[in-house]
Amino acid sequence: MAHIHPTAIVSPKARIAEDATIGPFAIVRDDVDIGPGSSIGPHCLIDDGARIGSNVVIHQGTVVSTPPQDLKYRGEKTELFIGDGTMVREYCTLNRGTSHSLKSVIGKNCFLMAYAHVAHDCMLGDHVIIANAVQMGGHTLIGEYAIVGGSTAIHQFTHIGMHAMIAGGIRIVKDVPPYCLAGNVPARFEGLNSVGLRRRGFPRETIEALHATYRAIYYSGMNVSQGVEYVRRNIPLIPEVQNVLDFIAQSTRGIIKAA
Repeated sequence: MAHIHPTAIVSPKARIAEDATIGPFAIVRDDVDIGPGSSIGPHCLIDDGARIGSNVVIHQGTVVSTPPQDLKYRGEKTELFIGDGTMVREYCTLNRGTSHSLKSVIGKNCFLMAYAHVAHDCMLGDHVIIANAVQMGGHTLIGEYAIVGGSTAIHQFTHIGMHAMIAGGIRIVKDVPPYCLAGNVPARFEGLNSVGLRRRGFPRETIEALHATYRAIYYSGMNVSQGVEYVRRNIPLIPEVQNVLDFIAQSTRGIIKAA
């Protein structure tokens, strides 16, 4: 039997694991899944379409899977997924998807700090860290192991690549390529996230290849297309370098400029 505080309002239709915990004054709607070992804090609202994995911790006052803040939304059935082991701190607002993709997704082992907003149709990879008061527009995509600094505003449809690190208090209006550092206002490329890559065990040869890739793209005097072609011809196309080239090829907003 789930541990449900007597003041919580929990629909009998909700699917709640036997060892889940629901705190005081929380509200859990009908169409909700809460996995084993997960904990819902006081005064949370878990709305229809929430799909919460195992060992997820959601702190006080958070709202999960509420309707999109999108005028095109007409009440269609959509979902929000939270992966296993993710922690969501106080007063975050997490919206479910629209008819565009029918879902919003937060990956496994993510950490969302207080007051963050994840809008409709956002997709966050595993191990992403979102600092306090980050505000995402709809359809934001963030790759695995990326870190976004506090109070950063992310424009809708923007992509942030895997292992990127974003400074706090800035605006992201263009796509941020993988493995890089971004800072300034608006966001600018400020180098490779070398420290983060070394901490995660990337070998020296891989880091050097990424350095060479970004020197060609940002500091060679060539435009982006010419830089990409130079990389294809002159730098070993190891998976990490190919990730950078694929990210640029798939970008619709264009990538950030150099500082």
